Amino acid sequence: MRRRLTVAGMALVTLLAATQVVAVARHALRDETAATAGPGGLWALLAAPQPAERGLSPYEGVGAWVDAYDVGGGAAGGGAAGGGGRPPVTAADVEAMAAAGVRTLYLQPARDDGSGPAGLDDPGVTAGFLVRAHQRGLRVVGWYVPRFADLDRDLAHLRAIARFEVLGHRFDGVAVDIEWTGSVADHGERSTRLVELSQRLREEMGDDPVGAIVLPPVQLEVVNPAYWPGFPWEELAPLYDAWLPMGYWTERSVASGYRDAATYTTENLRLLRERVGDGARVHAIGGLGEASLAPDLAGFVASVDRGGAIGASIYDWATFPAEAQARLAAALALARVG
Repeated sequence: MRRRLTVAGMALVTLLAATQVVAVARHALRDETAATAGPGGLWALLAAPQPAERGLSPYEGVGAWVDAYDVGGGAAGGGAAGGGGRPPVTAADVEAMAAAGVRTLYLQPARDDGSGPAGLDDPGVTAGFLVRAHQRGLRVVGWYVPRFADLDRDLAHLRAIARFEVLGHRFDGVAVDIEWTGSVADHGERSTRLVELSQRLREEMGDDPVGAIVLPPVQLEVVNPAYWPGFPWEELAPLYDAWLPMGYWTERSVASGYRDAATYTTENLRLLRERVGDGARVHAIGGLGEASLAPDLAGFVASVDRGGAIGASIYDWATFPAEAQARLAAALALARVG
């Protein structure tokens, strides 16, 4: 089902509408009680608030990341490892996120495999995450990786995220993951397409803030300047409201000096502000979860605090133990980040 899911004003008008509502409600609850929920439980779901205005607050504080592969991805469903088993992350995991102090879930509800209509991979799965997260007080930012081969198609994916609504719930923010280079080899042409897509998205979103998930300046300018030469920081600066640099120190070598979380984070934040403006709102993304140790997290927190970041997170929920996530949230709270 590729169309926008909107139930308000239609609920129970026809048998088809009622069937869709029950199906989405069951997906949203994702537990045994959903199958036998009585009318009271269903009406509680239908009595949803109107979508809140979008602002910058979703980018504040501690976040948790879930990509399309971790929820099985694709309309066909199935686990990340295939075979139709339980995916490693489901809407039920929102309970653990809330308990660990997560304030915002960064969810990838769409990816482009080059075939089929542009839209969400699985609206039912997305609905489950949205409803459960909002019930537990979490914000949800939907993100997408454009490939730049077909800007209309990329924009359609982003539009689907921005417009998706179910039971009065919608994404609290929309962000663009800017890192794909495989479809357009020429760096200048890719940059031109990136700027055009960003301008078109800016027009679509109106006053709603848009986030830019970017490769960090140190990676682009020092570690691997051949990856995307001439990255258009200046042209992008007025088009995005929040910046989320992917400062994966775990991907850097010890010899480079950037395997140190504090050094890498500090330098990336400094250069990012030089490129897009001192007043940039920044949510720093740290190293990969499975390789981020306690000393890394301490250095990371200290750096985002000194660097004036409004939020921080580790990539991603599936690989970052909940206990470590809770320690990160506590440390960020002490540092008053977000």
